[in-house]
This record gives sequence, C-alpha cells and structure tokens, in this order.
Amino acid sequence: MKKITLVLLCLICHFGLRGQSYLGYLGDNYSGINSVILNPANIADSRFKADINLIGVSALLGNDYYKGGLSDINSNADDFDDESRRSPKDSNNFFGNVDVLGPSFMFNIVPKHSIGITTRLRTSININDINGNLYDNIADDFDENEDYSVNEGNVYSTSTTWGEIGLTYAAVLMDRKEHFLKGGVSLKYLKGFTNAYSNGRNITFSYDADGGEVTPGVSTGSITSTGEVSYGAPINDDVDNVFSIDAKGFATDLGFVYEWRPDFEKHQLKNKNGETYWDRSANKYKLKFGLSVTDIGSINFNDNTTRTYNIDNTINEDRFESVDDFDDKLEEFYTLTSEAFTSKTILPTALHFNTDWNINQFFYLNLNTDFAITSKDKENANRITNVYSLTPRFERKWFTFQVPLSIVQYSGFQAGLGFRAGPLYIGSGSVLTLLTTDNSQAADLYAGLKVPVYQSKLKDKDGDGVMDKVDDCPNEAGPEENFGCPWPDTDQDTVLDKDDNCPGVSGPVENKGCPWPDTDGDTILDKDDSCPEVSGPVENKGCPWPDTDGDSVLDKDDACPDVAGTVANKGCPEVKEVTEEVQKTLNAYAKTILFNSGKASIKEESYNVLGDIVTILNEYPDAKFDVEGHTDSAGSNTSNQKLSEERANEVKVYLINKGIDPAKLFAKGYGEDRPIASNATRAGRAQNRRVEINLVK
Repeated sequence: MKKITLVLLCLICHFGLRGQSYLGYLGDNYSGINSVILNPANIADSRFKADINLIGVSALLGNDYYKGGLSDINSNADDFDDESRRSPKDSNNFFGNVDVLGPSFMFNIVPKHSIGITTRLRTSININDINGNLYDNIADDFDENEDYSVNEGNVYSTSTTWGEIGLTYAAVLMDRKEHFLKGGVSLKYLKGFTNAYSNGRNITFSYDADGGEVTPGVSTGSITSTGEVSYGAPINDDVDNVFSIDAKGFATDLGFVYEWRPDFEKHQLKNKNGETYWDRSANKYKLKFGLSVTDIGSINFNDNTTRTYNIDNTINEDRFESVDDFDDKLEEFYTLTSEAFTSKTILPTALHFNTDWNINQFFYLNLNTDFAITSKDKENANRITNVYSLTPRFERKWFTFQVPLSIVQYSGFQAGLGFRAGPLYIGSGSVLTLLTTDNSQAADLYAGLKVPVYQSKLKDKDGDGVMDKVDDCPNEAGPEENFGCPWPDTDQDTVLDKDDNCPGVSGPVENKGCPWPDTDGDTILDKDDSCPEVSGPVENKGCPWPDTDGDSVLDKDDACPDVAGTVANKGCPEVKEVTEEVQKTLNAYAKTILFNSGKASIKEESYNVLGDIVTILNEYPDAKFDVEGHTDSAGSNTSNQKLSEERANEVKVYLINKGIDPAKLFAKGYGEDRPIASNATRAGRAQNRRVEINLVK
C-alpha cells in the first residue's frame, strides 16, 4: 500500500531555492567579485584593485514539513520520521539550491569603471503546494484494509541545473560630495544541463480497499484518480543520461547602489592644482542602499519533451503494481492529451533591497531582503523563497565576522555565523539554529577561496597628516592647508602667506596684508565701499543708484522698481481703462454669438466674432469681465436658468482656450430674469436670447 501511494505521488511530482546564496557574506565590502551575485553595481569603487575567486560553493536545503537539527546526523530514520518532527499541511513546500562560483575575477579599468567575469554552476529545486498530510500518512504507514482519499489540488515542481558565464560592467554614475551613486549590469550566457518539472492541476485520488477482483474470490484494492498532470524531461529514454545537449539562454542582472557620505571630506584629498584624490582603501559611507533585479531570463531546452495526461481513471491495485516504469504507468493507465518537444525554464528572477549602516569604523549592520518575482504556480519556473535578513558584522580589510539573522519563507527564523580571513571565506545562515534546536527547517553552508588584491592605504612619510599623494613637501612637515609645506611670510608684513591676500606686497593686518585700495576711484576706500569695483556717490556707500526695471526712473524714486513705467506715474505703468464705447462694442459682438438650438454649443459661424472679442480683451490685461448668459421665457424657468449658465460657461471656456487669463473671466447665468425686449414677440425673444460681456467694476 505504501508503495502504491508513493507511485501515485509521482503523478503529481515527477521528480525549495533560497533567496540569496552565500547568506550574510555578500553584504561584506570585501566580498569582491562574489558581490555581483547580489548586485552588479557592487564592484564599482570597491576596496579591491582586483579580486580573483578560485572556487566558492553555497548549498541549501529547506522546507516547511520536516524539522531537525545537527543532532539528526547520527539519528536513525525512525527518529527522523517521528510525528513530532513533522508539520503537515494541505500546502507544504520543499526547496534547495547549489551555487558554485568557479574561477572569476574583477578589476578596475579606471577609478570609476570596473569589469568582472564570473563562471557559475547552479542547481535549483522547487516543490510547492504539496499535500503534507499525505506524506504524513505515508510516514505512519497506511492500513491497506482501510479506504482513504486525498485532495491534492494544484502542485508544482521544478528542478534545473545550468552553467553561467557572466560579464559585469559597473561604473560610478554620480559623485556629489555627500551623495554617491553607482550602477552595474551583468550579461550572462546560460548553458542548461538538466531540467525536469511537473505540474498537477485539480488532483485527487482515493484508495478503495475492496475495489475489485483479479482472481475470483480474492478482493484487491482499487485506485481512483482525477485531474491533469504535465511533466517535462529529457527526450533520451536512457534514464542514466539526464543531461541536455541542446539547451541555452541569456540572462541579465541590473543594480544600483546609493551611498550617503556625510563625512566625505575625511576621505577626500586635493592638491594645490585642485585635483581630487580619494582614499580608495576606505569605506566612505554612513548609509548605503542597494536595489537590484537578478536572473532576468530563461533557458530553452530544445531536447526536452513535455507531456500532459488526463489521469481520470480507476485502476485495480494489482494491475497498477504490475507495471513498474513510471512512464509506462502513464502510457498504460492514463490519457495523453498533448505533447511538445521543447521546453523553456524561467530563471529565479528576484528583487533585492539592501541597506548597510556603518555604525562606526569597524562595525556594520546590514538589512537585506530578497523577493521572488517569479510566481510559484508558473509552469517550469525556478523561484527563490523570500528572505529577510539582518546581519551585524565586524569588518576589516583582512577579516570579517558576521552573524546573519534571517526570516526565511516556509522555514521561519534562522541564525548563523560567517567569517572571512584574507583568501578564505566560510559560513552558514543557519548553523546556530541547527546547533541550538531540533526544530530547524533549513540548513545551508558556503565556503570559498580567493586571491584578493586590496587597494593600497595612503602613506604619510613626514607624519604631518597630509598624505604623500598631495603633499608638496613630503619630507618636511607642514599644515594641511598649505599642502604639507610650512607657511612663509614673503612680504615680511607679519601676516603669513596663508592669511595674506597680498603675499608679495606689504599691508596692514586689518586688511589681511594688503594696502587699502580705492579700486573704482570714487574717493571711497574699498574697506568702506559697498561697491568697490563700481563708482558711486558717497550717500549710497559708493554704489551707483540702480534702475532695476530700466524705465529711466531710479529705484530710489521709483514707486514700482520691478515694473517699467512712466516718469509721470512715478515709474509705474499706466493702467489702460475700459471705456463705455469699448463696453458697447464688446456687447454688440457678444449679442451676435449664436448657439445651437436648445443647446450650449456655439455655432461655428460665431468664431470670427469671438476672435474679435479675444482681441479686445487682450488690450486690457488688468480688467476683469463677467460673461453673462440670458434666455427668453420659452420653456421652464429652471431649464432656462441652466441653459443660460451653460452658455455663459461655454463662452468663458472658449475665451480661456484662446489665451485669456481665467482669473479675468467670471461666468454667470440669469435665465429669463433680465429681458431687454418683450417675450411676447418673436423679435423680442430673439433679443433676449443673448450673451453679454461686462466690465467688473
């Protein structure tokens, strides 16, 4: 019975990936070429001249079904299958990955540009939404004399192994003192090795202990299943040869890193020519924020076959067991509904956000989040599990010690340790949890060896605090402000050259070593002259009287110093007033505006008249006008009021669209309340249907 159940599980799972490889290590400023795994921008402005990774391996297994610890290594299978160690649910998940970083290197082309070459071998395994209650019953052994049924629903699994060759380019995009930004991109060629996946949709199956007879009088069980199963695997029928020959693809990683450098001046050097040098051996940020998207791409497996089966059937237990091979069972008992001879696997595309706080010179606190972008119910798609990690660390050039504390999707809280000692790095994001509890649901480990070539620390031979790179007197101590040389007093006026504005000419201390000049020759010495380079009267402290608006009226006499006007109006512009004649002209034009019958829309033949109105209004930029709508008495007072308002607004909108300032126009409707002729005659009603434009006084 247990064997049958396990075979049935194959129908829905023909065969979980954690968020980040090398958990805790990639936030280290000395992780070098490894850091492109998290964000390709990391290698720009790094602490390395070059970094060569010889080999690095990161591996992880996790789930939300089994619990365990390091003590389980020597335990027997019965201890591990204990019910207390299992957490069955209707939807359990398993995940695993191996990430091997092969020979890889990075180096700086020029100070602001870096490149890297990476080689990686990766394996990803995801099983999502498997019915853990079924596994729980298997572990406890089904009673073959009892009926049972399982509603599996939908289940997804993917297993992929591939290799990568990546080219990374990163550059400094912005360097503005406190604000620093760099970006990077990795282009990766992918070679697929293995890919197998299966998806089950609406899966149910049940076991009937007395379901049928093969031998007369002997009752055997029957197995009933429903739903649909799809799976993809290599075409080669040789089960020992699971490697794909024709599988390749491309992928991209994109990333940016922003650094806030409030103390940038501590790391900045300038020589007397104004050329700037940075201490490239030091971290300069107080806060660093990284944002990246990795593994944007897919691999086409052109020698895979993808089959979909309808598994609605009831099968005798003995007959089911008589067929050994899994593929033969599918062919024998279920209906093939579709078949394709290629498949595409989606990479585990992920969004990463990283924050690093430099608490002091050697202590840091890193917050990293990894979010899966690929949906877990997407066919043949690899997916990371979401991870939230907080990692305090002690970091120096040759040594780092870190304690990653993480919340891992499906596996809960994990605590680990990691360290780097020159060329060696090793660690685990879960070792502390595994050591202290038997309830851990994940285990990981990473280790690697590299050849780091660090940036050189700046030297100061004379010990004056001025680095030799910008020290004009590297063998003689001097102040930083004189570029490492002692201050002279060239003109012997007791004012040192550093404080002397005229080091070649003697002058008083109160004028910083310069004689008092009268640069503009207006009889006011520069020390008392508010405009020492422009001649001006004494009463204006040596400055000429300005005329800001250029209207020939000096600001001191100009009532409107920022607006050109006339002398007669004390420098203010004359206001053009709307005359009674202009008002009559406006209303004469307005009364000829025609509307479509019973509507607010303006007839096209009225556009020329409206153009004349626009011309008049533009001549009076300071005036404001009411646009009034009037109707005759035909119809109800309510409808006439609404129509008059709509027509007034229609004219207002038209004038605004032609460039009239909206603040100058006010639309009002008076309905039939203000007739100018009798509504008893057709001619009178025609006069009452009108628009007026009146000056607001």
